[in-house]
Amino acid sequence: MPDNSIEYLTPREVAARLASDTPPRIIDVREVWEYDIAHLPNSTLVPLSTLPGVADGLDRDVTYALLCHHGMRSEMAARWMAQHGFTRLINIDGGIDAWSDDVDPSLPRY
Repeated sequence: MPDNSIEYLTPREVAARLASDTPPRIIDVREVWEYDIAHLPNSTLVPLSTLPGVADGLDRDVTYALLCHHGMRSEMAARWMAQHGFTRLINIDGGIDAWSDDVDPSLPRY
C-alpha cells in the first residue's frame, strides 16, 4: 500500500532539491563501513538498525531524504518513519549507487 508521506525521487531530483532554498536533510541508513567508502556531503549516518533509537530526536517538521546502497533499506526506513509520525519523507531511488552514476561519478561504487 503506497504511503502518501513518502516521495520517490531520483538522485538528480534530490540533487536539485539540495540546491534549493529548502534542502532536505539526508539520512544515510547504511552501515558505517559502507558510509566510509562513499557518502554524500552533509549527510547524517543513522544505520537502519539504530533508527528507532534516534527518531525521537529528529525534527518532524523537516523533510528527510533517506539514502542507502540501492534504495531498499531507505524505503524501509521511510516507511518506518511514516508510521511514527514523520510526514515529509523522500526515498532516494537507486541509492548511492545511482547517485554515483547520475550525479557524482567521483563517488566510489561498491
